[in-house]
Amino acid sequence: MNQDRLPDPGPTAGSAAAAAPSTPSEPASLSSGETVYYEGGPARGDLVLSLLIGLTVIGLPIAVGAIVRALWLRYRITSRRISVSGGWLGRDRTQVVYSQIQEVLSVPRGFGAWGDMVLVLNDGSRLEMRSVPRFRELEAFIEERRQARASAPSARSAPGFGDTSRAPA
Repeated sequence: MNQDRLPDPGPTAGSAAAAAPSTPSEPASLSSGETVYYEGGPARGDLVLSLLIGLTVIGLPIAVGAIVRALWLRYRITSRRISVSGGWLGRDRTQVVYSQIQEVLSVPRGFGAWGDMVLVLNDGSRLEMRSVPRFRELEAFIEERRQARASAPSARSAPGFGDTSRAPA
């Protein structure tokens, strides 16, 4: 019996190989020319420490918060934007481009192994990122991208309906 078999398509989007977080030493490229610098969840040390604190009655809310963050919070920092997926079952998504960021603030936690970051946006709103692993490297990367976007020449407005610099023909 001669049966034709299809070749194995390789790892799929749901496989463990595709879900591994990327590291700064080996950024992954997307089809749109966007490079992923970091993709993953909060620091595992935060979960472990919070679970240890959760052994006491007073620490239970802290442990529950860490479990929820570990299950549903995901960060994605690329060459073009920062995306944070969180909320109940990870349904809330926030995306910020580097030109919207006015200031980057960070606070170390876990003896400096992870930290919290706050991105202050141009409109005054804030995006909080809790338990970010390698937060110093990520803060430097975000600051570098923010400075590059700020120093880039601004795009000229295209002539159109509101353009008063052109005389009618």
